[in-house]
Amino acid sequence: MTRLVAISNRVARPSGGAKSAGGLAVGLLAALEEHGGVWFGWNGRTVDGEPGDVSLEEVGPITFATTDLNKLSYELYYNGFSNTSLWPICHYLLGFYRYERREFDEYRRVNALFARKLLPLLQPDDIIWVHDYHLIPLASELRRAGVTQPIGFFLHTPFPDIEVLRVLPVYRQLLRALCAYDVVGFHTPRDLKCFRDAIEERDIGGIDNADRRGLSRPPVSDVFPIGIDVDACQTLAVETGEKDNVRRMVRHLHGRELLIGVDRLDYSKGLVSRFLSFARLLENYPANRNHVSYIQIAPTTRSGVRAYLEIREELERLAGKINGRFADVDWVPIRYLNRAFDRPTLMAFFREANVGLVTPVRDGMNLVAKEFIAAQDPEDPGVLVLSELAGAAQELRDAVLINPYDRDGVADGMHQALSMPLEERRERHQRMLEILRRNDITAWRTRFIDALLAARRDRTNSS
Repeated sequence: MTRLVAISNRVARPSGGAKSAGGLAVGLLAALEEHGGVWFGWNGRTVDGEPGDVSLEEVGPITFATTDLNKLSYELYYNGFSNTSLWPICHYLLGFYRYERREFDEYRRVNALFARKLLPLLQPDDIIWVHDYHLIPLASELRRAGVTQPIGFFLHTPFPDIEVLRVLPVYRQLLRALCAYDVVGFHTPRDLKCFRDAIEERDIGGIDNADRRGLSRPPVSDVFPIGIDVDACQTLAVETGEKDNVRRMVRHLHGRELLIGVDRLDYSKGLVSRFLSFARLLENYPANRNHVSYIQIAPTTRSGVRAYLEIREELERLAGKINGRFADVDWVPIRYLNRAFDRPTLMAFFREANVGLVTPVRDGMNLVAKEFIAAQDPEDPGVLVLSELAGAAQELRDAVLINPYDRDGVADGMHQALSMPLEERRERHQRMLEILRRNDITAWRTRFIDALLAARRDRTNSS
């Protein structure tokens, strides 16, 4: 019987619960419950010495298999190469980019460790699904160990243009490693084109036979836009609407229009420019003063990387400056919350908001944009202001699309959203909701797993 083996950098433990999980966890848990199988990855703990044995926890048809990481390995592999080399390259943010050879060496060693830990858990009929930029070399390591099962890879970030990718000294090694997979998936046609252009470059050294088991063809590559569970978002938004913290938030608005942003504290999310654009809204459209409130929720992330600490300090400074300039005795323009809220509460906040702000300077997909739309009241929906540089903009064309680098343009988009007539809001929302249902989380994982099963059939027929 075919099992699914999913591998990600971090594993959502059973105690987390699927109800509060994000998009990746929801999709993988549903696929694993359908097929049965293993979810393997790092457990979030670091140790001084060598990682111990893999910890196994069975819940129904799913085995959660997790491993520790050495503290130095974590620093070099995760905070190092993954997040100071690959992450800025993938998001076209070269000002935050740094490369150290020892960090890449550790990145390869951690992937080799994952492969060794995973090998004893594999069965002959398994299909293997690897997730995200942390684990690009994993298929290469598994192939060298003799694994012949179909292996797929899904990239949750953008895939950069080859001219940006060339900045990375080891880009050829990474491209060859991607060719060890049977199926490689991306969010958007743009990402797919960048990948295909890159592997067609003559100077990557050809496809490494050790990685491809002697096969000369490139991997199957396609677009698989990740979606959400629309009905779950709607249900959570309605059922959680009467919680005390949601009601308090609504009372404190005193009838004002609400703009909301929910983002990880990451420089790719464009939060500094968003704060400045909100200030520009109050400058350029003074009628909004004392009539709108902006809540930004941005929990801390990657606390070991200095760039993220600097973003937090800059946002705190800007919020104070903007509030000091525009606030009145009964009105604070920006409420900046550097903390996390559970998923049900966020859905309820979205439903109460008049405008959702999703303005990253680059993003693979951005599920917050989709969750905001799903959580709205169809009879009186809010308006999404969305960066055209987010993957979600490829599907949600009825959002108010903006360029996040144009502060006056973002302010114009906010004003357009705040003043949009009800009938236009309903029409836009309905069209976007139809797209969300067509490309939901079930369609995403079903299409990818079908592609992996087809790859296995093709290999069987050709052998």
